[in-house]
Amino acid sequence: MKSALVLFTLIVLTESKGLVHWLETHLLSCPFKQLTGLDCPGCGFQRSVIALLRGDVVNSFKLYPATIPFVGLIVFLLLHLKFDFKNGAFVIKLMYILITTIVIINYIYKVYHQQLF
Repeated sequence: MKSALVLFTLIVLTESKGLVHWLETHLLSCPFKQLTGLDCPGCGFQRSVIALLRGDVVNSFKLYPATIPFVGLIVFLLLHLKFDFKNGAFVIKLMYILITTIVIINYIYKVYHQQLF
C-alpha cells in the first residue's frame, strides 16, 4: 500500500499535466505589487516552491533564498509535534529568526541592486 501511494505521488508530481503544471498555471498575484508596482519581501516564493518541486534547488534558491529553510522549518515543526523534542521550541524560534533574517537581507539586496521592478 505504501509503495502504491509513493508511486501515485511521483506520478502526480512529475506528470506534465500534474500538480506542478497546475501550480504553474494558477499562481496567485501579489496585491502589494499590483498596488505599488514593487516586489514585496515575499515575491518569488511561489516560483521558488515550484522550482523546488521540480528538483531545481539552485534556481529555487536564486528565486527566493528563504524557501529551503522554510521547508526545513515546516518539516522540523511537524516532527516536533509528533515526537516532542526536548529543545524543539528553541530550535523553531531560531529557525524563525534565521528565515526572517534571510528574507530581510534578500529584500535589501533587491533594493540595492534595483531588482524590484
